[in-house]
Amino acid sequence: MCETGGRGRVNKKPSIADAAEAASADCGCAPTPAESRAFWKNTTLTRRSALGLGALSVAALSAFGITSGVSAAYAASYPSWDDVQAAMNNQAAKAAEVSRIEGLIASLTQKVSETQAAAKVASDEFYVAQQEYFDAIAEAEALQAQADAQAVVADDAIRKAGQVAAQLYRNGGDDTALELFFAGSADNADELLSRLGSMDKLYQYNQTVYDNAVAARDSAQSLSDQAVVARNERDRLQQVAEQKMIAAQAAADAAQAALDEQTANLATMQAQLAALKDATATTIAGYKAGVEAEAKARREREAAEAAAAAGGNSGGGGSQGSGGWCRPHGGYRSAGYGPRPAPCSGCSTYHRGVDLANGCGAAIYAAQSGTVDYAWENGGYGNYVRIQHGGGVATGYAHIKPGGFAVRSGDWVNAGQVIAYAGNTGASAGCHLHFEVYINGAPVNPSNFMSARGVSI
Repeated sequence: MCETGGRGRVNKKPSIADAAEAASADCGCAPTPAESRAFWKNTTLTRRSALGLGALSVAALSAFGITSGVSAAYAASYPSWDDVQAAMNNQAAKAAEVSRIEGLIASLTQKVSETQAAAKVASDEFYVAQQEYFDAIAEAEALQAQADAQAVVADDAIRKAGQVAAQLYRNGGDDTALELFFAGSADNADELLSRLGSMDKLYQYNQTVYDNAVAARDSAQSLSDQAVVARNERDRLQQVAEQKMIAAQAAADAAQAALDEQTANLATMQAQLAALKDATATTIAGYKAGVEAEAKARREREAAEAAAAAGGNSGGGGSQGSGGWCRPHGGYRSAGYGPRPAPCSGCSTYHRGVDLANGCGAAIYAAQSGTVDYAWENGGYGNYVRIQHGGGVATGYAHIKPGGFAVRSGDWVNAGQVIAYAGNTGASAGCHLHFEVYINGAPVNPSNFMSARGVSI
């Protein structure tokens, strides 16, 4: 059984080089030099790449109207219970404190709404760009397959033309005809004419074969040229998708920061507001105790939910294969990889992953150790996590339940660690995990990939 981690963030490792080497050695799928992309090459975060990501994040937030002003409301001084107590003794001070708290609550609420809306737009753009990239992969592969098929046809036609030519000229070509002509026999003359007629047909046949060979060769070259263009477009769309992902995660981080700030302060301010407006003799201590009791109950409820989800590990979720690879979810396989009828409105007709069904709220495990580079909404995937394992290998986990993330972008996770909980978000027909595997960004069949590592899904 793979070791599973607890819920929440874990310490980051200083480098993912070790994981990259392990994943690459285990799967034998490290990219060739020609296949490597610029953003797949580095397995450590350099000073330059960190600055680049920071610049992209700032640009992404600005594009959605989220600037450094995001933290302006948070920088405001929140009232303490001592402030509330002091304001209770003066009507004007009380009114001012009520107005101040109501303004802070409204500001927090508005900021959460604005940042979440921006994050939704950014995540939808990431999904569209990602799917366009996946479609471009399929188009490039289809064109190359057609080009290869036409090349085979051309080679076969050329071979046939060569065989006919050899048949025509293996005995010296016209020498045999001249011998028959000078023999002077009428019978031989008839045979000569017959032979010449056959040779003429062979010439015509050979010309047809040659023409077919030229046409097949030209078609193969044209398709090959189109495949080159398609691969260039594929690579461009891959870069676009990665940029959209960075922008979406930056917007998501802003939304999460706003939500965290609201969660940390809203209940207290609501209780303070209620205390200021209360005309009875209820004490400040009573309101303060109520906030603390609510926070404690929430923590206990979340811990119980996490324990229940982690305990529902039926069907081998988290079970270990070779090289540390783990089954990402329990339950049975409800859908495989490849073409299919769309099971729901908005669902794709080509399934680029494997679905595992283990019930709503069941734990989802990291299939291998690595760094989380995305954890937020992603269009039809709903709530989605992507983990980079090194060596060009990554995994994706979709349809996570609302509030079901156990990790955030930037976290280092161990193989078998709980990273999320199954749900029905996005284009989904029921609670399950949609699991994908990527090689250099391109989706591959997860069943085959995991089976080669001793994991059955």
